[in-house]
Amino acid sequence: MELYVRADTVVSRVIAGETLIVPISKGIGDLASIYSLNPVATTIWEAISHPRSKSEIIQLLAREFEAESTQIERDLESFLVEMESVGLVTEVGVAASS
Repeated sequence: MELYVRADTVVSRVIAGETLIVPISKGIGDLASIYSLNPVATTIWEAISHPRSKSEIIQLLAREFEAESTQIERDLESFLVEMESVGLVTEVGVAASS
């Protein structure tokens, strides 16, 4: 199973309760590409501060939010695909299956 983690080319900060992500290129923040995260995305972002599998993230989201498991899986997949496509999240390897 794949592990996901934040890319090392971004910085994030919580400002006034809102999580903001800024990509960094050549040591400079790309202010034209600032991302603002909703509470679910913020929970995912916090979870992937170190490598996590999808199943670990799904379990965390299920504990934090009231939603159908299929909805949680769809939302997580959508988030990961979007964040990978813009270089904010990377796959870092494979975890041993239990």
